[in-house]
Amino acid sequence: MGATGDELEEVLGRFLQRRNRVRLYGGMLTQAPDGVDKSNYPVLSGLERLGPRTAAQLALEVGLDRSRVSRHADRFEELGLLRRVPDPLDGRGSLLVLTAEGEAAVRDLRGALAQHLDQVIQDWPDGLADALVEGLGRLMDRE
Repeated sequence: MGATGDELEEVLGRFLQRRNRVRLYGGMLTQAPDGVDKSNYPVLSGLERLGPRTAAQLALEVGLDRSRVSRHADRFEELGLLRRVPDPLDGRGSLLVLTAEGEAAVRDLRGALAQHLDQVIQDWPDGLADALVEGLGRLMDRE
């Protein structure tokens, strides 16, 4: 018999807890540029996945409040990882955009996370990791 909705809900609930994201990011972030840590990495990662966004838009997507995203963006701008450009839809606002250095940092960090995950799943039975990827993909693609 397959997993039930109750079982899936329980496992996803644990998976989505902040402490589990932090645990997964732990090894990856040891290779992060100075100034990138577990609290602000979602800003960089979110910008790379979503493209240019206002701080308010990005905050909604990554689950942080707007003021926190703005503070992280200020720091990343100082570090040369992102820049602000005028928002073509709102002359009063600006969009957060990764610089080439910011894009490279995210690419490197994602590569490190992928290597860590490869180590985590290396002892799993054949097909289990593939089934997890397929199942999560189906869950995320469902409207």
